[in-house]
Amino acid sequence: MLLEKERELVVEYGKKLITAGLTRGTGGNISVINKKESLMAISPSGMDYFETEPGDVVIMDLEGEIVDGFRKPSSEWRMHLIFYQKREDVGAVVHTHSMFATTIATLRWEIPPAHYLIAYAGKKVPCAPYATFGTQEIADAAYNTMGKVYNAVLLANHGLIAVGPDLPSAFGTAEIIEMVSEIYYRTKCVGDPVLLPDEEMELMLEKFKTYGQK
Repeated sequence: MLLEKERELVVEYGKKLITAGLTRGTGGNISVINKKESLMAISPSGMDYFETEPGDVVIMDLEGEIVDGFRKPSSEWRMHLIFYQKREDVGAVVHTHSMFATTIATLRWEIPPAHYLIAYAGKKVPCAPYATFGTQEIADAAYNTMGKVYNAVLLANHGLIAVGPDLPSAFGTAEIIEMVSEIYYRTKCVGDPVLLPDEEMELMLEKFKTYGQK
C-alpha cells in the first residue's frame, strides 16, 4: 500500500481527534506529507474516524491530484496542501473544531499571550478572515494569516488549524491551543487577563526550541 505508515498515522490521530475532544462527529481533518515522495496522505471526507481504515486514507500529490485511494479526500484538502507547498518546515496539518478555539474564532478574536504555552504556536494565535469551507479562499486565508511566523491559526466562524514538523507535534499544538483558548475564554468571562510582555514571549520561543527530548 502506498504510504502505508502515513496512512496508519492519519487513522490513529483521527481517532485521537475524538477522544481528545478536539472535534465531534466527522468534523476536522488530518494530513501528513512524505517529503521524499512529495505525496500527502489525508483523511477521507465525512467518514467516522473509528470506522476509517488505512485503505480509506487518500494519497494526493502536491498539485492536488489523487494518486491512490478510492475515497473522496477531505473537503479541506486545499487548506492542507497550501502549507506543504509553501512551508518546508511543515510535515503535518491538523484541523479541529474544538470547542473553545472555535468559540474564540466565532467572536473573530485572536488569542493573545495570556499563557506562556501559546508559544507552541507563536507569540499569539491570529484569526483568519471568514471564507467558505473547502474553497481555495479559505486555504489562502489560513496560509496568509499564519504565514511562516505561526504554527496555528483560528478560522473565523469555523475552527482551528495547527501545523508541525510531524503529526505528533501538530496534534500537540492543537491540544495546547485548545487549552489556552479555554483559559483565555474563562478569564474574559470574569475580567481582562494580564498579558505576557513581548520580551517574555521572545524568551519562551527560544526556550521551546530545546524543550523536551529532542
